[in-house]
Amino acid sequence: MGKYGKCAKAAVDLLKSNKAADPIVAWKKAALETFPDSESSRKKCCPKNAFLGLCEEGLIRGVSAGGYTESKDNKRYALNAVSLLKKNPNLSKNENVLWEKIQGNNAKKHNAQMDVVITLWDNDLIV
Repeated sequence: MGKYGKCAKAAVDLLKSNKAADPIVAWKKAALETFPDSESSRKKCCPKNAFLGLCEEGLIRGVSAGGYTESKDNKRYALNAVSLLKKNPNLSKNENVLWEKIQGNNAKKHNAQMDVVITLWDNDLIV
């Protein structure tokens, strides 16, 4: 579990304990805890929007669906990853392999989106 995975899990914990009103606030609070000395890490949009995209679709256990992100790409990456994990849970063992299955021949590198998805998956937080 990388730092953005830890951040996503912390955000879910904040929501479940009613210490955050919605996923956007939860991510901001969790990011501040996870990255207290790095504003750029707190603002990094790819993992945040992957998390918010999953929340938006109601795929996070205990989190209500709603409008949380305008991101299309990062949300799509996260949703595709969940779909692949449901078919083959062993993909959670390697985020690079999971990313390759999502991207195909595209040389684009992942930017912690898979860390978020896999951490939530491995902690049974994805519906």
